[in-house]
Amino acid sequence: MAYDAAVPRLETAPASWEAVEKLFGVRGEPFRCWCRWFALPGKEFRSKAPTELKELLRARFDEDPEPGVLAFRGGQAVGWCAVEPRANYPRIERSQLLRAADLPPVDVGTLWSVSCFVVSPNHRRSGVAATLLRAAVNHAFNNGATTLEAYPVDTSLRPKAAPSDLYHGTVSLFVESGFSVVSTPIPGRAIVRVNSKAA
Repeated sequence: MAYDAAVPRLETAPASWEAVEKLFGVRGEPFRCWCRWFALPGKEFRSKAPTELKELLRARFDEDPEPGVLAFRGGQAVGWCAVEPRANYPRIERSQLLRAADLPPVDVGTLWSVSCFVVSPNHRRSGVAATLLRAAVNHAFNNGATTLEAYPVDTSLRPKAAPSDLYHGTVSLFVESGFSVVSTPIPGRAIVRVNSKAA
């Protein structure tokens, strides 16, 4: 999107529960999932109603650090990026993607994952995802991560990928933000990583 002085600039911050609750709203995929898809094994996730999933995410805000970051425009939350230690995402750790991957070794105790983006429909294609990703990198490294990992879609191979897949982000988004592709175990999907300069 071209620069428009009338459009408030994006600002980011560690997520607060009240802003996440408002952003996720009362309909659509974020409201049904509450970003707990990767945090629960499949059978357990399927057994829970959206209200239960919502409470599980809310409970994460009682812990430290916050489980994600938010982007704001004009004081309104317009995007969320979930970022936590990979150990908090058992479905990722057991995923076909990781099982098929040949990955360089890292310290799994300080390995974090970017698992999900939510961008308000009226603010898509306006730089929100890239801004969120930069904030997620800083959030992870400021809280002890030495490596940050993600699992984006390669839209050069999957140009018709649906929004239901693109919540992972795209390979180009991550590469432009300094990540490197470390494995492509499944056509159209990649595993990308960036290391802390302090690592």
